[in-house]
Amino acid sequence: MSDREPPRRRVPGPARPERPDARRRPGPGARPARRPAPAPPAARPGGPRSLRLGSPRPRLRMISLALTLVLIAFVVRLLQVQAVDASAYAAKAAQNRYVDYVLAAERGEITDRSGVALATSVDAYTITADPTLFTRKQLKIDDGPEQAAALLAPILGVDQASIVKKLRPANKNLRYVVLANRQTPQVWKQIKDLKSALTTKSGTDPTTVNVLAGVLAVPTTKRVYPNGDLAAGILGWVNADGKGGGGVEQQLNKDLTGKDGKVRYAQSGGLQVPTAGSTETPAVPGSDVELTIDRDIQWAAQNAITEQVKKSKADRGYVIVQDTRTGEILAMANAPGFDPNDLAQANAASLGNAALQDAYEPGSTAKVMTMAAVLQENVATPLTHVVVPNRLHRGDRLFQDDVDHATWNLTLNGVLAKSSNIGTIEAAGQLGKTQAQANEVLYSYLHKFGIGTYSGLDFPGETKGILATPDKWSTSQQYTIPFGQGMSLNALQAASVYSTVANGGVRVEPTLVRGTKGADGRFTPAATPKKTRVISAKTAKTLAQMLESVVDDEQGTGGKAAIPGYRVAGKTGTANRVDPATGKYKGYTSSFAGFAPADNPRITVYCAIQNATSGSYFGGQICGPIYKQVMEFALKTLQVPPTGAKAANLPVTFTP
Repeated sequence: MSDREPPRRRVPGPARPERPDARRRPGPGARPARRPAPAPPAARPGGPRSLRLGSPRPRLRMISLALTLVLIAFVVRLLQVQAVDASAYAAKAAQNRYVDYVLAAERGEITDRSGVALATSVDAYTITADPTLFTRKQLKIDDGPEQAAALLAPILGVDQASIVKKLRPANKNLRYVVLANRQTPQVWKQIKDLKSALTTKSGTDPTTVNVLAGVLAVPTTKRVYPNGDLAAGILGWVNADGKGGGGVEQQLNKDLTGKDGKVRYAQSGGLQVPTAGSTETPAVPGSDVELTIDRDIQWAAQNAITEQVKKSKADRGYVIVQDTRTGEILAMANAPGFDPNDLAQANAASLGNAALQDAYEPGSTAKVMTMAAVLQENVATPLTHVVVPNRLHRGDRLFQDDVDHATWNLTLNGVLAKSSNIGTIEAAGQLGKTQAQANEVLYSYLHKFGIGTYSGLDFPGETKGILATPDKWSTSQQYTIPFGQGMSLNALQAASVYSTVANGGVRVEPTLVRGTKGADGRFTPAATPKKTRVISAKTAKTLAQMLESVVDDEQGTGGKAAIPGYRVAGKTGTANRVDPATGKYKGYTSSFAGFAPADNPRITVYCAIQNATSGSYFGGQICGPIYKQVMEFALKTLQVPPTGAKAANLPVTFTP
């Protein structure tokens, strides 16, 4: 026996199933068949048969291809947005994201000669909205505009339907509409409080929406007139568009308006995005305008004429106060007037400036121009005798004076003092060898006094009156124009005539504006007014003495205008009035014009009342007291002392 270990016996394993082609013998050169791998236990004979899993590679290829296509689409779209259409999309984004609004320039103030504000601007808000924030897409409700309008209408005082129309514009892309212009800060506070309450409620109640989220406000200014109706005819008003609608506001609108600025900011949900930045072009405020008006004298004139118009139950009245030396208008009052703060309540007939816009026949206050021509042409003196009959036949008419009288033996001074129409016709007839020549001479003086021409104020709506050339005067006009009928003027022209006499015969164009102060604080004075010599200083002085007789002499018609301590020159007027509605004579124009002190003139006052229907209608009776009241106040305000000199006391009558 060998000590070697005996060889192991190989134990045959279970029989393998024979493959169908196992019995096939390989052909020449064929590779030997690989021995099949042992079957998994489950696949072995006698065990359960299972499904064979497919390869995942095809699926992965399909997913990879799909993802690649999606990424390619994104890349192409990104290239289109970022490169090809970048500018277009940026502009569209900016349009939707950024909001532009105008920064309204602060309108310049209008002040009186002492710097007291007559018209100024205060903080206000223009209430706006973004209509795209009221759509169903934004609010999740269909009646967003209606609900918002119901809340806003009572606060803004605007019709509810008009608000709805603005919040549902035809242009679906419209982002900005104005709901109400120039509202007070209190109005905007009401809206803000309401928006805040709705925001709070919508935060706690999911069924509630803030229908006012799209309501915004743009800071601006509102025009106010601190003194109400004081000088309203001069100042005018500012319309809803922020432009002057009358008076100085319209005349100097360009200077007062300034230049608007602009703000651009990013917004989201109707609110400004503070971190997105904004751009702003500042507004340039308008210039301040300083008038020649004295507020206190304006008040005295306006108060006096308003009371008399009411007392006389007249259509209207005017008072002009002018500095005789400079031509500056110290007051220009109209009655009835209007309050530019509340135009809705104003009477349309009272809007404007009647003292400059009404043309009317002046009556006897115009006789001073006829007398100026007679004296300047040396055809008579204040002492020239004029026999005044009860009636005078000239042309196609029989003329008479306001009072029935026997034959008067008057001086030329007396003709003016007693305001005789007949005596004035006779004096005017001496201006030429023929009536036609006399007409030419008289016309030349009327024209030099400013009748039939604009005053030089360049005021909106001003009339230049009516003065036909002599060749067009009718038969009766040849004799009525010398005493103030048959031609027309405005109140300022009438006042300017007396200022010319008071200024030594030199007419200074009236002025209403002293100058302007720009945003830089620099004051620019108004242009120097034009001056024209109308009559000599000697003639002017003689006329002043004659006008004193109207007030001081017992036979004069202007006794109610006398002022104790002062020498007063003046003239009454009572003219037949043309009714603007019918074009026929109806009622009277009552007036008084004059200056003081007569021997060293400083102030001219003119008063006229149209169609007084209660009490007296004579100019000396209803306008004389107005003249006195306003003149006394002006003399005291400007601290003009009396001269202390005695009046000339020219004779009114003569003994034949």
